[in-house]
Amino acid sequence: MTEQSPLAPLPVLVVVIAMLTTLAVGVARAAEAAATADDGPAAVPYRPSVSTPAMLSAPGWIEVEAGLQQQHDGASSRRDSLPVTLKLAFTPDWGVRVGSDAWVRVRDGAQHDSGFGDTGIVVKRRFAVDEQQAFGLEAAALVPTARSGLGGGSGKADYGVNAIYSADFGAWHTDLNVTATRLGAVDAGFGRMQWAGAAALSRGFDAWGLVGEISGSRRSGEDSTRQLLGAVSYSVSKRLVVDAGVARSLRSGPAQWSAFTGFTWLAARLF
Repeated sequence: MTEQSPLAPLPVLVVVIAMLTTLAVGVARAAEAAATADDGPAAVPYRPSVSTPAMLSAPGWIEVEAGLQQQHDGASSRRDSLPVTLKLAFTPDWGVRVGSDAWVRVRDGAQHDSGFGDTGIVVKRRFAVDEQQAFGLEAAALVPTARSGLGGGSGKADYGVNAIYSADFGAWHTDLNVTATRLGAVDAGFGRMQWAGAAALSRGFDAWGLVGEISGSRRSGEDSTRQLLGAVSYSVSKRLVVDAGVARSLRSGPAQWSAFTGFTWLAARLF
């Protein structure tokens, strides 16, 4: 049997990105057309990277993040999802967000299942240092609203804390995250605490933006994970940003690939 190259999924991912980007741009432009004139505050995208910035979205505004994502692991295992997040900042330093996979489909050979994903709730605090630097702290809970096998958590409520450092260096920007999560359910021989880290470096070119990121996690009893991500974004306007990219696991054995696209939309002012 001929061994499959780990780069074999790449052409499929490129096609998926092109298709999903076209769909996302269409949805995002329709949303922008319904919005008010392009003035006032700008959108603050957290997607598509794993790490989040210390900065919050515009206070008093509902900000929407949504997208399409496909994960490919091996010849027959695939996970498709529609992640959606709502963000609301009360002040420049305090805010909340709620996110979930509005739809998930998991395929493993001939078996497949679909449904709603787990729901995450995050409370965020920013600590500004100066105009170029800020720290952030997030307290999160992941509620098991998905059926078994569809969610991203342990199957019971998971609780975590994320420490953030963000800084601008001229035209470059970096976001560093360190996360500790206490899992609600664990199998025998596995640790309850999971540690994760992510480091992203981005740069803007007029309306375009590029981001590269490395992230990973570790927990006693299982192999550590590492991932390399690259993405591009485009600011349709101050209040609308679309993105697309790919990520690849860095591990022994078959690589896991994912392709994604989506948008961040500063939708409406509440107060």
